[in-house]
Amino acid sequence: MSIYVGNLSYQVAEDDLKQAFGEYGTVKRVQLPTDRETGRVRGFAFVEMGTEAEEATAIEALDGAEWMGRDLKVNKAKPREERGSSGGWGGDNNRNRDRRF
Repeated sequence: MSIYVGNLSYQVAEDDLKQAFGEYGTVKRVQLPTDRETGRVRGFAFVEMGTEAEEATAIEALDGAEWMGRDLKVNKAKPREERGSSGGWGGDNNRNRDRRF
């Protein structure tokens, strides 16, 4: 399981997160997504800790804490949901699009 960290400063780096969460246990991995077009940090991250107890301690300590000028939102990450089609012309929603009136 991993931890979701939201409302991050856009200046945050992976090492900043490793250091902050390292105070609560072993940090196994940090994912800091960036925008595909701009390369800029998207304002959230995922952190994996060594144990669930370390995760719980980090969540309790950091959720709502002010860090780098922002109030963090820290909780257990939810599993990624499957996304359906992104719209377009397919599917039943557009079955009448070619009908002439």
